[in-house]
Amino acid sequence: MIFTIFKKELKDTLRDKRTLIMMLVIPVLIFPIILNVFVGISASFSEEAAKKTIKIGIVGNEDNYVVKHMEELPDEMGKKEITFYKDTLELIKAIELDSIQIGMYFVSDFKKYMAEKTPAPVSIYFNATDMGIKDRAELYMSTIEDIATQERYVAMNLKESELRPIETSYNNIASGKEMIGKLAGGILPYIFIAFGFIGCMYPAIDLFTGEKERGTIETLLTTPVLRWQILFGKMGVVVLSGLLAASCALLGLFISIEVLDIVDNEELLNIIHGILNFKFIIMLYALLIPLTVFFAGVMIPIAVYAKSFKEAQSIITPLNIVMVLPAMVGFFPGIELDGTTALIPVVNVVLATKELIAGTLDMGLLALSFAVMIGLAVVAVIVSYKRFDKETNIII
Repeated sequence: MIFTIFKKELKDTLRDKRTLIMMLVIPVLIFPIILNVFVGISASFSEEAAKKTIKIGIVGNEDNYVVKHMEELPDEMGKKEITFYKDTLELIKAIELDSIQIGMYFVSDFKKYMAEKTPAPVSIYFNATDMGIKDRAELYMSTIEDIATQERYVAMNLKESELRPIETSYNNIASGKEMIGKLAGGILPYIFIAFGFIGCMYPAIDLFTGEKERGTIETLLTTPVLRWQILFGKMGVVVLSGLLAASCALLGLFISIEVLDIVDNEELLNIIHGILNFKFIIMLYALLIPLTVFFAGVMIPIAVYAKSFKEAQSIITPLNIVMVLPAMVGFFPGIELDGTTALIPVVNVVLATKELIAGTLDMGLLALSFAVMIGLAVVAVIVSYKRFDKETNIII
């Protein structure tokens, strides 16, 4: 009987174009669009930064040591134009007007500092909202400082190795999977959770509040079917819709990588292929299924209580923020899956997925996270049944 109700409600849901778009079309398209935009913008910024001519304003003598070497720097380090100003006020005003991007101030006795072999002060001015300008200034100055250092070594008959008593090397033992999992792994569970919630929302409203608005709920309840069987049949469709939306998001990621060939870094592709394997997908769904049941269990009492589609939508839509907001924890570095975070719903799914991507997931913590989500799903189903069993909430 539950399966019969499930099939009937699923057919009705699949006839709704709005639900199909939210459940299937948008999740499939979201990853290709995001990756295309991200890659396109990154390439555009890199190309623009390489071609951009940086205008440098200088307060100081034209025969200054730094100015001389600045003019000799190759264009491969970035094209530049140098303009001289009389004081720092004029220099700062020019930066504010974007007449120049970098300002340099040299003290009047700069040559004296250099002759006495003492550190010569240089003040750099820039607008931090102009991305990449500080990096360009640091590149120029570090290159000139290296030249000056080498010249000073020669003048003082010194070897660089004699002035470096310790040479430290830093070795990263983290694999590529771990790096992606820890640094960028938060985006995947965030999108899966967001679409899992959205995929549940429209069917939940339509199958409960929609039935009340259409006046068909009374007819359904007069059939010789137990109320919990009706609830389970409908809830099955809601859960399946959420899982389909999350699956379509995963399909969109696969299409982006394998079909559209957006990622052109072979090493990165090999890492991604190592992550998106059968074991990963199975364990991901082990976390998503109870989470989706929990989402359905939260929405259904609201959909049963609401008197109209608009009312249900106005209540559940803000709930999306409350449910999905904890998923943003995955973007913060340093927050790991442990005995405490495994007990926090939604957060445990995000962190477990990050660890799963990185290949560092502890099975005990996974089992604890799974148990917590199963427990919440059971509670949500019980609450849904109690709400659905009340006559006052079924009839408008």
